[in-house]
Amino acid sequence: MASLSENIVQLRKEKNVTQEEAAKGSGIVLRSYIRYEKGEREPVASVLTRMANYFGVSTDYLLGRTDKRD
Repeated sequence: MASLSENIVQLRKEKNVTQEEAAKGSGIVLRSYIRYEKGEREPVASVLTRMANYFGVSTDYLLGRTDKRD
C-alpha cells in the first residue's frame, strides 16, 4: 500500500489540480500541504479529515491503511 504522501500526490493529479488548489480546497496552508506531499510532515486528525473530504476518500485510504477509497 502507498504512503500518505504518495496517495495525496496521486489524488491531486487525478483531480487535475495544483498544490495550491488542493491546499485551498482542503483549508490548509500551502507550505504545510507541500510538506505533506513531500512526506516531511504528518497532518493532525482534523487536517487529515479535511483532506479526505476534499479528495472524496476515507482517512484510512489517505494513510495507506486500505486500498478501498471509501
